[in-house]
Amino acid sequence: MNKSILVLATSVISFSVAAIGADNWPVWRGPSFNGVSNATHVPTTWSASENILWKLPLPSGSGSTPIVWDDHIFVTTAGNGKNLVLCVDHSGKILWQRDIGDERKGKHNQKGSSAHPSPTTDGTQVFVYYRSGDLACLDFDGKILWHKNLQKLYGPDTLWWDLGTSPVLTKDYLVVAVIHDKPSFLVAFDKKTGSQAWKQDRWLNAPREANQSYTTPIVYSEGDRQLLFILGADHITAHDATDGKEIWRVGGLNPDGQEFFRCIASPVVSDGILVAPYARGKTLTAVRLGGSGDVTQSHLAWFRDNLASDLPSPAANDGRLYMLGDRGQFECIDIQTGKTLWSGELANRRATFSASPVLVDGKIYLTSDSGTTFVLQQGDEFKLLATNELGEFTLATPVFSRNQILIKTFKTLFCIGK
Repeated sequence: MNKSILVLATSVISFSVAAIGADNWPVWRGPSFNGVSNATHVPTTWSASENILWKLPLPSGSGSTPIVWDDHIFVTTAGNGKNLVLCVDHSGKILWQRDIGDERKGKHNQKGSSAHPSPTTDGTQVFVYYRSGDLACLDFDGKILWHKNLQKLYGPDTLWWDLGTSPVLTKDYLVVAVIHDKPSFLVAFDKKTGSQAWKQDRWLNAPREANQSYTTPIVYSEGDRQLLFILGADHITAHDATDGKEIWRVGGLNPDGQEFFRCIASPVVSDGILVAPYARGKTLTAVRLGGSGDVTQSHLAWFRDNLASDLPSPAANDGRLYMLGDRGQFECIDIQTGKTLWSGELANRRATFSASPVLVDGKIYLTSDSGTTFVLQQGDEFKLLATNELGEFTLATPVFSRNQILIKTFKTLFCIGK
C-alpha cells in the first residue's frame, strides 16, 4: 500500500520489480503486492490438451498460490497427514519435498485445506505457513533452517474457517498477521534465525466474526521507511515495519456493527490510494495514504457500496483498479475517483470465483473455481479475448513466469506455454 501522492514517485515496494525480473513471482500477489506481472508473450489460449507443456499431479488439494524464483517453483500442500512444501523445476520435475509438521485438515467441505497460505521467498530462503500454525524457513536445497508453531507459542487459532493469511517479508523480518478472536496481533521473526523480533497487539474489539481476517498484509516502502498495511476487524491500520507500532488507522468499515463481516479479499495500493473490499463483498473503501493517528475522516478518498468482492483480491496499476466479483462481475475503476470506466460479466451467475485477477502484457487473466480462465484486453472497454477451460477445481491465482503460466488446481500443477 502507498503513502501520499507527493512521495509516490520515489516510493518502492519492498521487492523491486526491476531487480526481481519478469521470471520471478516471490509472493502470492506478485512483487508489488498488486497483481501485476512483468511477463510478456504469455499464452492467451489453451485447454486441458492444448498448449500444456507439462502437468504435475499433487498429493492433496490446497488453495495456496505457487511462487517462483529463477529455476525454483515452490508449492505448499499436504499428504499422508503432513504439511508439505514441494520444490519443482521448470520442466515439472520435483527437486525435493519436505514435511513441515502435522496436517490440520480444512473445515470447508469443498474449499477447505491445511495449506491456504502461500509461500514467500527472498531469493535465498523460502518461508511456508500452514493452518496447523507451523511456520518454517528452508533454503533452496530443501534444508529446514528453522521451524516453529505459532499456535503453540501464542495460543490456538480461533478462526471459524481455514487460515488464509500468507506471511510477508520486510527488509529485515518475516511478518505474520494473526487477526482473530482475542488475542489478535502482528509478529515478526528474524529471517535467518527465526527468533522473535517484535510482537504488536492489534485487538480492535469488532463484534463476533468481524474480528476475524483472512487477508494478507501489504509491505510498502517509502524512502528508508517500510510500512505494513493490515485489513481486518472493521479497520485498516498502518504499522512501522521495524517494530510493528501503529502509525495510522481508518475505521468505520462496519458502522452498523454487523457481526459477520469477516474479511477475505486483501486490499491493494496504487497511485497513492489504498482500496479495501469489505462487508462480505458489499463495499469498497478508498483511502489516501499518509497522516498519523485516526485518519478516518481526513483521508477518505471515496466509498462505494454497490460493488466489491468477498474472495478475489483486486489488482491495480496506472491509475486503474480492477475488481472481480465472486460471481464474475468485473469492473475497471478510476482509482482516484471511484468512477466505473467500464464493466462486464464473465459468466452466468452460477459460476464462482476465488482466485484474484492478474494484469500481464496488456491483458487481464481471471480464473474461476471451475478452472476456466477468462482473458480480457486491458483498455477502455470490456473485451473478452479468450475462454480457457482446464476442468479442475481451482482456488489458486495464476502465476506468470518465463513466457509461461502456472495454474495450480486442487489436483494438478499445470504449466501452460507454446
